[in-house]
Amino acid sequence: MVRALGCRRDECAGAVMEQRTVGRSGLRVSRIGLATHTWGTHTDADEASVQLAAFTEAGGTLVDLSPVYGEGAAQRILADLLGDLVSRDELVLSGHAGVVMHAPGAGVGDSVPAPAAVGPVVDASRRTLLKQLDRTLLELGTDHLDIWNIAAWDPYTPLEEIAATLETAMRSGRTRYAGVRGFAAWQLASLAAIAPISAAQSPYSLLARGAENDVIPAARHHGVGVIASAPLAGGILTGKYRDGVPADSRGADEATAAEIRRRLDDDRATRVVDALVTAADGLGTSPLAVALAWIRDRPGVTSMIVGARDIGQLTGVLAAETLELPRAIAAALDDVSARSE
Repeated sequence: MVRALGCRRDECAGAVMEQRTVGRSGLRVSRIGLATHTWGTHTDADEASVQLAAFTEAGGTLVDLSPVYGEGAAQRILADLLGDLVSRDELVLSGHAGVVMHAPGAGVGDSVPAPAAVGPVVDASRRTLLKQLDRTLLELGTDHLDIWNIAAWDPYTPLEEIAATLETAMRSGRTRYAGVRGFAAWQLASLAAIAPISAAQSPYSLLARGAENDVIPAARHHGVGVIASAPLAGGILTGKYRDGVPADSRGADEATAAEIRRRLDDDRATRVVDALVTAADGLGTSPLAVALAWIRDRPGVTSMIVGARDIGQLTGVLAAETLELPRAIAAALDDVSARSE
């Protein structure tokens, strides 16, 4: 099938993205995954179409989706692109369930306090999980997801219920593999001990290396593949904040500005970004590509989920695929990003 950018996968010079096995499963995914969380908000449908075409033509397969991205808009945009732009069979769709939007006063259970304001609420009950899964499948026009993730730890739903729900989804064919997102190491280990968990999304970057101490060892023990999320630390590791806050950046967005600015005030962040810029200048590439190549090559990492607002940003992301970091540069980044405590 010829796509919008004009070439078949086997004809594209950039179709070189390496595929890796997810944990001890037989599933293989591209070592760069495409995030869709900006679709329908900062990225319109036309731009999303260009992004997906470029990603798949570069050999990318892993696409991260959720019914809450853009309050559902991202998933609807992806649904319109499947089949017309890219074949469903060419993608590894990684979906989420277990987070819902609630209005004030709407509790999610007798023992759960009602949220004080409109916003996301964790609900990993069997009822909500399967309801979200079935709606996602219906909306996408497919009979299965490749990876179905529990989106967050739910202290109010018994682990046995969550494990049984994952088993139901897999036995019914609605998902091929199960995963989790944002779980602490003990939470991952607890669920993986009673359920067939294959993948775990976890924040991991040069500015967030905590996963090395707990999540990655726990995942390795249970045969779970780690998929790094937020590998650019909200855009800080691109170097774009060195000379101020660009008007169109996340740092200028009221919803995310406080966290971005807090991290920018960290001297360690400044040292890491300076090191990335120096390395990028020496290698003739971008700080973004260096930061992603460092994560890509870390022990225990299967893939990473990276978002882009436009095709220019995505092109920079895809450039990381062919960048090989010299050992001396990787070691220098290890040192400068390590916490002293």
